[in-house]
Amino acid sequence: MISVGDELQEKARKTKELFTEVYTNFKLHFYREVFRNFDNREATLTTVETFCMEVIYAMKNPTINEFASFIQISSPNAAYKVNSLIRKGYLQKIRSRQDHREYYLQVTQKYIDYYNVSSSYVDRVLDKVEGKMSEKEIEDFYHTLTIIQEEQMKDVPFYSRDREVMPGDNAE
Repeated sequence: MISVGDELQEKARKTKELFTEVYTNFKLHFYREVFRNFDNREATLTTVETFCMEVIYAMKNPTINEFASFIQISSPNAAYKVNSLIRKGYLQKIRSRQDHREYYLQVTQKYIDYYNVSSSYVDRVLDKVEGKMSEKEIEDFYHTLTIIQEEQMKDVPFYSRDREVMPGDNAE
């Protein structure tokens, strides 16, 4: 006879497997779209550059030193990667309004278009899911995602702050 505790453990195990599968499917869709459009890009991103761009985008306009510190590489190594991304048109340096000696990294529209290959698919899937859920299920889903995000932030802490940058004051 299966106990309630055993059933709950089995459901938890299946939930983990399902979550992993959903996450993997989002990645697979993104990779397929990137490869489908490979020939149309004049300056494609390498795998490492893609990861760097995702980190910079998620950090919301970090400085080179903040970026280097977060991914735990040297500042010169980070500067080399950043300069390559600037040359390819995916990134720009924007001068700080408070300290004119400091520059923030900002993604360009070219990167946003690249990123939207993935995010637009996520939006489409979530719109379909919402259409099949009750208001209570949507609230529960939101609550669950909030808990997941809070737990993730314990392992991947980075701050999100609005940066005051000077428009048009790029440093290339």
